[in-house]
Amino acid sequence: MRIIDFFEQGVSYYPDNTAFCDQSSEFTYAMADREARKIAGAIRGNGFQKGDRIGVYSPNSNRAFLTLLGLMRSEAVWLPINPRNSTASNIDLAERFGMSLMFYSESFNQEVQDIKSAATGIQSFVCIDGKGSVGMSLEDFCDGQPDTLALGPEEPGELAAIFGTGGTTGKSKGVLMGHSSLEAFFHNYHAHFSYQEGSVHLVVAPMTHAAGIMGCLHFPRGGKNVICSSPDPLSIMADIEKYQVTHLFLPPTILYMMLAHDEVKNYDYSSLQHFMVGAAPTSLEKLKEACKIFGTSMTEAYGQTEAPAAITLKAPWDYLDQHGNIIEHRLRGIGRPAIFNRVKILDKSGNEVPRGEPGEICVAGKLVTQGYLDDPEATQEAFRDGWLWTGDIGVMAADGYIEIIDRRKDMIISGGFNVYPNEVEQVITEIPSVQECAVIGIPDEKWGEAVKAFIQLKPKGELREGDVIAYVKKELGSVKAPKSVDFVDELPKSPVGKILKTELRAPYWSAKNKAVN
Repeated sequence: MRIIDFFEQGVSYYPDNTAFCDQSSEFTYAMADREARKIAGAIRGNGFQKGDRIGVYSPNSNRAFLTLLGLMRSEAVWLPINPRNSTASNIDLAERFGMSLMFYSESFNQEVQDIKSAATGIQSFVCIDGKGSVGMSLEDFCDGQPDTLALGPEEPGELAAIFGTGGTTGKSKGVLMGHSSLEAFFHNYHAHFSYQEGSVHLVVAPMTHAAGIMGCLHFPRGGKNVICSSPDPLSIMADIEKYQVTHLFLPPTILYMMLAHDEVKNYDYSSLQHFMVGAAPTSLEKLKEACKIFGTSMTEAYGQTEAPAAITLKAPWDYLDQHGNIIEHRLRGIGRPAIFNRVKILDKSGNEVPRGEPGEICVAGKLVTQGYLDDPEATQEAFRDGWLWTGDIGVMAADGYIEIIDRRKDMIISGGFNVYPNEVEQVITEIPSVQECAVIGIPDEKWGEAVKAFIQLKPKGELREGDVIAYVKKELGSVKAPKSVDFVDELPKSPVGKILKTELRAPYWSAKNKAVN
C-alpha cells in the first residue's frame, strides 16, 4: 500500500467528507481526488516519467497538499523542500537529489529565480497558486492534459520519496524512503493510536516533515486536515478550540512556547485525543505541565528520517495507571517499541545489553529505509548487521519502556566521566522560569571538556547563573553540574525545530578542528 492508495480509500468511502481546509478554501475527498488526478495527468503528459524526482516548495496550504497527491498519483518520487530552509540549502538539495521538476508557491518567487539560476538540472518550474516568476502556472501546466492516468502496481523496493536528514550534525543526507517504510509507519500508528471517523488533524509543523505524513494517516477513515493559520502559539490554541481538533503534532519547542503563553488556560482543549510531541527530546516537567493543561492527550513518538516517526510510541494509556495517575518513568521515556518493529539496546559489538543498562537504540523491520542516496560509507555505518543504528543512547526498563539518555555524538567526557547532556537539560527545565535549554561540552584544560548550559527564559523570567549551577549540583552532583551558563534570547534551531548544538559548539571548538578534546 502507498499513501495514494490510502487516500483513495478515503475517496471511496467518504467522498463528501472534508479532506483539506485552510483560510482560503475547502476540499472534500472527491474534489481533492479530481485535482490530484488532473495534476498527475499533467505531470505525465508534460513528459515526466514514473520515478522522476519532483519537489514541492510551498508553505503549508490546501494547494500544496493537492499537488503532493498529484505527484504521488503520477508515481514520481517526492523531494520534500522545507520552506524554512535557506535558498542555498534548497539549491544543494535540488542538485544532489536530482530534482527534475519543481512546483512552487508564488510566495517564493524570488527564491525560485535564484534556484533556477543555480540548479540547472531542474527542467521545469510550475507555480501552484499564481502566475509565478519563472516557468508556468499550474493552470497552464494542466491545460489540455488528460485526467485519466491509471495508477500502476507498486513494485518491490519502489521509492516514494527522498527525505533530507535534519542536518544538525553536518550536511543533510538523502534518505531513500520506500513505500514499504511508509506503509509500516501507517501500520504502527493505526495499531497503537485512535484513528476513527470524524478525526480532525491540525497541520502546524511543515508538511515536508512529520506533520505532512501524519496528516496522511487520517485518509483511510475520511479525516479532515486543517492547515493552521499561523504557527504561533496563540493561533494554534485558538484553532484547537475553533475546529475541535482531535490530533496534532508539534516539536517540543512550540509546546514550550504554548505553555509559557499568558493565554494558554483560556481555551477549550477537550476535543484533543492525541497531542503528539516529537522530533526532539521533551522535558519531563514540561510534559507534566502539558498533561495538566491539555488533559490526558499528551502522546509521544520517537523515530528518525531513516525510520520515520514510529520506532517507539507512547499513548496516554501507556503512562497512566488504573487510577489515572502518571507513571513517571514511562512519561519520561519514549514509549515501547511499536508493534511492527524489532528494537534492541546494543553495545558497540552488537550484543544486547541487560535491561537497565545503557546502549545504542537499534531498530529492524520494514519501517527502516533503504539507506542514503549516493553515500555508501554513511549507509554502511548506520545500517549494519540487519539493524539501523540510531546514534541515540537509551535504557530499556524491565517492562520494555525506553528512555533516551542522549545522542551518542553529544556525550560529554569531563574528567573521565560520561555526562549525557539530556540528563542535565531535564533537570534545568525543572526550574520554573526556564522555557528551554541546551547543554554542550566546551574545551577545558583541567577537565578535558566542561559542561556548559545555554538557557532561554520564559517571558518575564529571571534566573542567575549561580542558582542554576547550585540546583543541578544538588540534583546530579558536581561532575554533571554546568561550569558556566549563558542566558540567550533564542536558541538556534533547524527548520524543523531541533536545537542546533553544532552552532553552539562552533565558537569554542573551531580553533581545535574537532568537537572533542
